[in-house]
Amino acid sequence: MNAGDPLDQVTVVLVTYHSAHCLDALDALIAHCPHVVVSDNGSGDGTPAKARARWPHAVVLEHGRNLGFGTANNRALAQVKTPFAFLLNPDCEVTPDGLGALVRAAHDMPEAAILAPQLEGAPGQPDVNYRWPNVLWKSSGPGADAPACVGFVVGAAMLFRLERFDGVGFFDERFFLYYEDDDLCLRLFQARRPIVVWPAVAAVHRARGSVKGSKPWKSEYLRGYHHAQSKLIYTAKHRSVTQARSQRWRVLAGTTLVLPLRAIAWSPRLLARMAGRWVGLLRWRHDA
Repeated sequence: MNAGDPLDQVTVVLVTYHSAHCLDALDALIAHCPHVVVSDNGSGDGTPAKARARWPHAVVLEHGRNLGFGTANNRALAQVKTPFAFLLNPDCEVTPDGLGALVRAAHDMPEAAILAPQLEGAPGQPDVNYRWPNVLWKSSGPGADAPACVGFVVGAAMLFRLERFDGVGFFDERFFLYYEDDDLCLRLFQARRPIVVWPAVAAVHRARGSVKGSKPWKSEYLRGYHHAQSKLIYTAKHRSVTQARSQRWRVLAGTTLVLPLRAIAWSPRLLARMAGRWVGLLRWRHDA
């Protein structure tokens, strides 16, 4: 499998949602990748048609509505026929050489389920996009300057060796947005399937830049809503329902107190996000 172009052995998976503005930057990678799946969550800005026109070799899935990040990735992964899949957020930029280096590194570590590049907020400005599972202990210390086995990597850019997911599965579709990568990494960690960060390859991540809709307040509201819901789902799943219920009431009380102050300070985006969090906490039910 080591012979030949490493890009022939990997399928790039993009989940899009009002992401047409990201396609220009993505072209530097996607134009060089023979295997691409775009999984579109009901974009209203023509993303699917523009992706087809720009990348005729890509498989474009149009779901017609927003299925959520994990579910849309699962639909795309079901189409993959290569041994590797590279899950990439539309607001994340990786060079063809960088992806090729990740695939070559994966060949040297056949036990690893995930390899992740070093995320950068801007070129040359690394973020810490990895840690140990937060249900076990808090991470501390400096960032990695060489390959390191970790317990979690941010889902913005991840190379999957698909055979290592047998018996673990991909994303839990109860997580609509947020914490789906935490949950997946924890399940891999528990199954002793290594997750490796590879700092020699960088990916510029323009966080929260993948969605550019006409209703930014609504987007912020939904971010707050789904973050609150997913956090409680994660706590109930990996800690206990009792802890999730306690967490819910504690955060709900704090948000209720702070929400009027945020209205006085008047930051529309933050107010919308906090309102979404409040409603998400209020509506959460474990049996749902």
